[in-house]
Amino acid sequence: MKQLSREAAAAIDFPPSVQVPDLTVRPVRVLQFGEGNFLRGFVDWMVDRMNRAGVFNGSIQIVQPIPRGMVEALNEQDGLYTLFLRGLKKGSVIEQKEVIASIAGGIDPFSDFNAFLMAAENPDLRFIVSNTTEAGIAYSKEDRPEGTPSASFPGKIVQLLYHRFSAFKGAANTGFVFLPCELIDRNGDNLKKIVLRLAEEWKMPEEFRSWITEDNVFCNTLVDRIVTGYPKEKAGEYAEELGYQDKLLNTGELFHLWVIEGPAELKEEFPLHAADIQVVWTEDMTPYRTRKVRILNGAHTMTVPAAYLAGMDTVGECLADNVVASFMKRGLFDEIIPVMSMPNNELTGYADEVLERFANPFITHYLLDISLNSVSKFKARVLPSLKDYIARKNQVPRYLSFSLAALIRFYKGSELQNGSLTGTRGGGTYRVTDNQEVLEFFRNLWLKYGTDNESLRQAAAAVLSETQLWGEDLSRLPGLVDSVGFHLDNIQRAGMLAAIKNLL
Repeated sequence: MKQLSREAAAAIDFPPSVQVPDLTVRPVRVLQFGEGNFLRGFVDWMVDRMNRAGVFNGSIQIVQPIPRGMVEALNEQDGLYTLFLRGLKKGSVIEQKEVIASIAGGIDPFSDFNAFLMAAENPDLRFIVSNTTEAGIAYSKEDRPEGTPSASFPGKIVQLLYHRFSAFKGAANTGFVFLPCELIDRNGDNLKKIVLRLAEEWKMPEEFRSWITEDNVFCNTLVDRIVTGYPKEKAGEYAEELGYQDKLLNTGELFHLWVIEGPAELKEEFPLHAADIQVVWTEDMTPYRTRKVRILNGAHTMTVPAAYLAGMDTVGECLADNVVASFMKRGLFDEIIPVMSMPNNELTGYADEVLERFANPFITHYLLDISLNSVSKFKARVLPSLKDYIARKNQVPRYLSFSLAALIRFYKGSELQNGSLTGTRGGGTYRVTDNQEVLEFFRNLWLKYGTDNESLRQAAAAVLSETQLWGEDLSRLPGLVDSVGFHLDNIQRAGMLAAIKNLL
């Protein structure tokens, strides 16, 4: 069986279910730091769509950002790979299968640093895309300009920019548009700040630093799509279906959204909208970030501890269970959305999409995976909605306060080892994973307080007043201690599933 490549693709008889690749050779207009599943299932798919629509005419060159990566495998297949997008749309199961041909090839700067620098001399190059994980956009005092390459992602960017500046003698309109996809707030602003700091510390010319600021655009972006990657369990089955081997086969959900905070004129230069891609160009991405964090992430975080202790293991199971699904929906539609400032129809429409995504039968999302660092997640994702509800409605939200009680109960355990606290569910155990200080706090909490009504109220008060957890004393919020204590008592007496039923 042939392995996918450009030469092989010209002779492969692709099955009718697969959209064949467009093998047109196009100029490299995008440099991409990162070759992982997400970018290939998000940005590279989008560029392929723009090319097919005849609105972009550009290809992507990949830069491997760390010493170990997939550039060699990518080059073996000439940048080609198959992408399966699968999910629910208005209740119907939809699958899209296509061969993506937007990648021209890849560079490993650790084995060929000169090829990396030479990429900066390409006059067609305009856009820089990245997904180097949340830790990628970070300052490192270990960075050195003489590194081949520099250790950090921002350090490599400074090297690339300086070579570009030198090659074009600092000419205007030779800078780049940065579209970082790392999941940190204001990713473009942070990248620019670190790049300028390194340029100054490396004592680079003032003219170069001015060129960075005046001739380059660092956009802030928000990305939204679940990309599930290489399907190991079904790889053989898919190879038989496709008629070829694809080491880079990728899978993801149908839903996608890219929110880009940047100059309006870039919309036509990078015309995602013209290829029927869900993109929002905006002067302020804050409302969209708030919407995603409070609705999508908030629904996960408010539901996971309660659902897991009620016997669920995956998000899909939660949506299939009437009790847990009702709890999640009432939290979303009765308490989270009513205190948000965007138009209600936009919020409810997004929430409906989120619930359909959660029910996607092709994606297995484990609750224990989502539960990692749940305290900080609750603080960022759910607590703002809870506080806003109390402030606006002058009462404690039933479902969000219950979710806080469920979180406290989820962190119940006395054995702390190997960076996790051991909890119990039914006849088995589970691991609560968080930072050491948080785990020690909850271990000591449950060693101190019993399970009678008054002890549980005191435990609730102790958790809510712990400013190291929340950054403030939540016990001062009117009625919250009594509400959380009441829910803890109900969970203790009835069990989690029955307590949710009682709440509903």
